[in-house]
Amino acid sequence: MGYHLAIGDRSYSSWSLRGWLLFAHAGLPVKVALGRLYSDDFARLLADFAPARLVPALRLPDGTLVGETLAIAETLAERHPEAGLWPADPAARATARWLASEMHAGFDALRSHCPMNLRVSYSDCEPPAPVLQDLARIEQLWAMAREKFGAGGPWLFARWSIADAFFAPVAARIAGYNLPVGPEAAAYVATQLADPHFRRWRAMGAADGPDQPFYKRDWPTRPWPGPAKRAARVAAGPSVNTACPYSGEPVTDFLEMDGRVWGFCNAFCRDKTLADPEAWPKFMEMVAATPA
Repeated sequence: MGYHLAIGDRSYSSWSLRGWLLFAHAGLPVKVALGRLYSDDFARLLADFAPARLVPALRLPDGTLVGETLAIAETLAERHPEAGLWPADPAARATARWLASEMHAGFDALRSHCPMNLRVSYSDCEPPAPVLQDLARIEQLWAMAREKFGAGGPWLFARWSIADAFFAPVAARIAGYNLPVGPEAAAYVATQLADPHFRRWRAMGAADGPDQPFYKRDWPTRPWPGPAKRAARVAAGPSVNTACPYSGEPVTDFLEMDGRVWGFCNAFCRDKTLADPEAWPKFMEMVAATPA
């Protein structure tokens, strides 16, 4: 029995993103159980992970339940020291814990005005003064970490750490709501958006299901500011390949890219690829290895 992680809709559940990124960056296999927010399906999910009340929730291989993202992060760091989830330097590690803890407990104005929505980017969200104050504090923390410990890499503490997992949804909010930040903070946001794991999470979120009305805002929109996705569209078969690049199962659902049709074992595999083809190494390796 391995790790089992309960999550909510990928496009909207910022805490689920944090929990999943811990596994993705550590290279740890995990079985994911998803529940749709604001529905009976979410209650069904939490019943399977009781007494946890929120997502993410983690069931360890021995059956122990762990709720709250900080507790999950500390548990994984303790169980897998080789993954380097916290910085190795004691001063950097203490600072990273501080930043993660402040993110866990604070920035209510930003969370309220700009709930995470990975399906849209607004050109102007009219941020009120409390949101701008939250942003100023976030920029201060990021600048401190980068100045003291960030030399040699693009992340807050040079190498990716738990602190970066905790600020990934903040970067997504800055991108999604076009929030005003300086050039150093903007560069860090770009690092988060280009992270291959973040790109895969966002692509899966696009395939999770319909939009959640709770997150809709009547503000003007703009293109998502992360890496541009390669053009693809839903298509009919037959396809160049007969086996899904992810599962190896026979193909049933298809997309067209660069004039060729590719097959997948189900609609989710197709749609997550459609959302960002270059985020999926197995798909791109298949494309590269198949003569035109």
